Amino acid sequence: MILTTHALVGANIGKYVENPWLIIIFSLAAHFAMDRLRHGEYLNRESGWSESWKVALDLSFGGAIAAIYVYFNVHNPETAKNVLLGVFFSVFPDGLTLLYWKARVKILKIIFDFHAKMHRYPPFSPEREWNLRNSLNDILFSILAVLALFF
Repeated sequence: MILTTHALVGANIGKYVENPWLIIIFSLAAHFAMDRLRHGEYLNRESGWSESWKVALDLSFGGAIAAIYVYFNVHNPETAKNVLLGVFFSVFPDGLTLLYWKARVKILKIIFDFHAKMHRYPPFSPEREWNLRNSLNDILFSILAVLALFF
C-alpha cells in the first residue's frame, strides 16, 4: 500500500480508538494486514535517493488530509494526538523498511525481513508493479478512509 492509504487508515484508528497503546497496536496490525493485499509500489530496484520525492509527496498527501481533518473537525487535543499517533504508526514500518533498504542500517534487517514476509507477493513482482489494477485496493481503502474520517 502507498503511504497515503496507510496514513488515512491510521487516522481513522486514532479517531475511533481512545487508548494510545491500542492505537499503536491496531495501526501496526492494519499496516501489515493491508500489505497482504495486492498493491502497487512506485519504487523499484533501480530507485535511488533521487526518487525520494515520490515518498515525500505520498507522505505529504496523506499527512495533509489527516491534518485538514484535525484542523477543521477535532476540538479535543487528546483526539488530535490520537489521530496523529495513528497516522505515524501506520506508516512507521515503511519508514524503517526504506531506511534499511537504502541506508542498510543493520539493526533494522529483522524488521525489513518481517515486513517483506507480510507481503503476499514478492518485491518487484508483476503484482506489485505501479499500475491501475494493482492500485485498486489503495484507491478503495483511501476513499473509504476519507469518508469514515470526515463523515
